[in-house]
Amino acid sequence: MKAKVYVTLKKGVLDPQGKAVQSGLVHLGFKGIKDVRVGKLIEIELEGLSLEEAQRSLKDMCESLLANTVIEDYHFEIGDAPEKVTERCILSEGKVIA
Repeated sequence: MKAKVYVTLKKGVLDPQGKAVQSGLVHLGFKGIKDVRVGKLIEIELEGLSLEEAQRSLKDMCESLLANTVIEDYHFEIGDAPEKVTERCILSEGKVIA
């Protein structure tokens, strides 16, 4: 099963990379850009795990290595096809929010 992990800076944490991208877009002539935040997408292929085991494992991966939970939030999706997510679990600051 495939999993996608999204890692973003928490609200209120300065995002210098996002500001640089925003500035670049404005200089290229794009209009109406209020703010840009840059994050990470990590794709992981899992096998031999139940859905519950995969959720626990992904949470542990995020909190151990993939996200710096002091300044970053994370959430993940579990499913076999991008257009058809079979199950979705979103975690923010270590708490399930959807």
